[in-house]
Amino acid sequence: MNDNQHLALSLEKVQSLKTLLEDEFSALKAKDLGRFESYQASKADILSFLAQKDLSPSSEHLGGPGLVKGNVLMLDQVLNILDECKTLHRRNEIFINRKLDSIRNALSTIQSSSSAASVDVYDRLGKIRSRRRQQTMGDASVSYTHLRAHETDSY
Repeated sequence: MNDNQHLALSLEKVQSLKTLLEDEFSALKAKDLGRFESYQASKADILSFLAQKDLSPSSEHLGGPGLVKGNVLMLDQVLNILDECKTLHRRNEIFINRKLDSIRNALSTIQSSSSAASVDVYDRLGKIRSRRRQQTMGDASVSYTHLRAHETDSY
């Protein structure tokens, strides 16, 4: 495989990776874990291919120091898209970590022996009720989670 063919294939692979990372994020947002999992094998294959070859401008398989101008432009495209992929991957990682933290916190609240002791309760004015008054929560008090749900329309 010559330099042009390798760069063209690398460009095709990184474009596929970018599309895959965007699709992965939409699957995560839709909470479609089956679809998310289906992308992992393709992503691993693409990353394996990209890891096999050195994409630095001085690498011998890309023409060494005397790179053809077209190769330099294609290499720049590959590297720019790889940088975008890195950003997309970080976004997906942050999204997953936030969801996991949310689940851990919910489980912690459910599993605690005294759920009232770990949940801050707010009155109608948005002030935290004292722990002593929380034991007799009337209809005027709501949890912070409930307030946030109303603010974000996620109830």
